Amino acid sequence: MANIRDTLSHTKWLCKYHIVFTPKYRRKAIYGQYKESIGKILRQLCSYKGVEIIEGHLMPDHIHMLVSIPPKYSVSQFMGYLKGKSSLMIFDKHANMKYKFGNRHFWSEGYYVSTVGLNEATIRKYIAEQEAHDIAMDKLTTKEYEDPFKGSK
Repeated sequence: MANIRDTLSHTKWLCKYHIVFTPKYRRKAIYGQYKESIGKILRQLCSYKGVEIIEGHLMPDHIHMLVSIPPKYSVSQFMGYLKGKSSLMIFDKHANMKYKFGNRHFWSEGYYVSTVGLNEATIRKYIAEQEAHDIAMDKLTTKEYEDPFKGSK
């Protein structure tokens, strides 16, 4: 069942996880100007650890990822690495953000994770269609959103 490339010296593995995490205070910080660089940073850090991003989507206030993590890393170990290093790299690249997020804490403390068994196609579809669903729900509401960094519209 596992791909032939998903092997360690004496192990074949299929460890896929659906992970969701948010910026601190759920600020809508993942906007157009930061979206590309945050995605690049996350891809770079995952490649350093040998973690494959199967599907990923950056929403304005959270991130969905479907990843394949080697069994030599626990999920909490990988998430600590990913959130810690990406936070430092984001603040190094975008120095003006450190005034809005104190003490270089970009991500909130927790995250959501679930294992993906044989329903990978369902999870991929959910992640891919998440933004369209949010846009449809926003059209149904009358609440006006404002950019927290630029004041009111």
